[in-house]
Amino acid sequence: MNPMIMPLHLTWPDIALRLVLTMIAGAVIGFNRGARGHAAGLRTTILVGLAAAAAMIQANILLPLGGKMTDSFAVMDLMRLPLGILTGVGFIGGGAILRRGDLVTGVTTAATLWVVTVIGLCFGGGQLLLAVAATVLSVITLWTLKWFDLRIPREHRANLVIEAEDRPAAAGALAKLVAPAGFVALFHRMDRAAESSKADFHFEVSWRRPDLAGPPLDLLELVAARYCVVSFELTSETRH
Repeated sequence: MNPMIMPLHLTWPDIALRLVLTMIAGAVIGFNRGARGHAAGLRTTILVGLAAAAAMIQANILLPLGGKMTDSFAVMDLMRLPLGILTGVGFIGGGAILRRGDLVTGVTTAATLWVVTVIGLCFGGGQLLLAVAATVLSVITLWTLKWFDLRIPREHRANLVIEAEDRPAAAGALAKLVAPAGFVALFHRMDRAAESSKADFHFEVSWRRPDLAGPPLDLLELVAARYCVVSFELTSETRH
């Protein structure tokens, strides 16, 4: 069987080969996601790929029936089947993306489901070399490029609340304190406690570092040495 064409008549060995290769591709890509604790793990990627492959195999089997029969008013458009599969996966991918304020997760998970679907369509349609190439490139992207991605400096943000004396100068003092360490603190508001000489000062803190650097423990140590830290909440996502 030519790995770059879609034959009109499939044999069961052809179907078995396409399904097995789809499962292998889905398992290889899904293992990467599952090992890192992401939602689209081993079973999810295999099932998505199998659904796409089965749909494309069905379209392949129906190829001799495509078009308009001489005694029929209906026209069979076989390509609507794989296009419908891609649309359905779009809804699944949209459900995998979560947003809470500025925090966005699941984008890479959605993209993984999308590429596994396309790989399944390729295997199901008989474009074996194209599907294998897409699988290899996907694995390289998810595994190898992760090393580079973690080392790319990117902007991070967090909400910081400190307790300090009820004086307007406290807002500017914190900004000057963290600036030499590479942090930018923007004052948002002050909440004054009743019958107290202290108040809670709310800041948005931003900095630029690679994800590999981890949480800004040096910032917390710097601020805690002078103020009482009430809360510290990251608002930008570092895992994809």
